[in-house]
Amino acid sequence: MKEIEADFIIQHARLTHKILRRADSQLNIHGISFSEYMLLYYLNEAPNNVMRRIDLAEAVGISASGVTRMLAPMEKIKLVEKEINPRDARVSLVKLSETGKTIFAEASVTFAHTAKSITHALTTEQLKKMLGFTSQLV
Repeated sequence: MKEIEADFIIQHARLTHKILRRADSQLNIHGISFSEYMLLYYLNEAPNNVMRRIDLAEAVGISASGVTRMLAPMEKIKLVEKEINPRDARVSLVKLSETGKTIFAEASVTFAHTAKSITHALTTEQLKKMLGFTSQLV
C-alpha cells in the first residue's frame, strides 16, 4: 500500500529537480548557478547586504565549509567581498558587492520569468496555498 507522505516527498523531489535544472540553465546566461543566486538573494535581503558566513550557510541549507567553497569563486569575480567584523575578528563576514548587486538585479528578472514559466498552470491563490503548506515543513 502506497503512503501519501512518501508520494508527496517523491513528487516534491521531482519538482525540485525540475526547478533547479531550469533555473540553472536560465541563470547561466548571467554567469551564475541557482545556488549562487540563492547566496546573492540572502545577501541582498540582509541588513547592509552583509551576513556572517555561518548564517548564510544556514539560510541556504548547506554546511559552513560548503558556503565557503561556493563563495571563493564568487569573490574572485567580485560578486561578493570579505568584510572585517569590527567586534570579533574570528567571525567571517561576507558582503554583496556593487557588481554582485547588479548581477543579482539582472538575474532576478530572469529568475522571475523562469518561476512564472514553471508555475503558469497554477492560480495565484493555489500558489499562496502551496507556499503556506510548504512553509509549515521548512
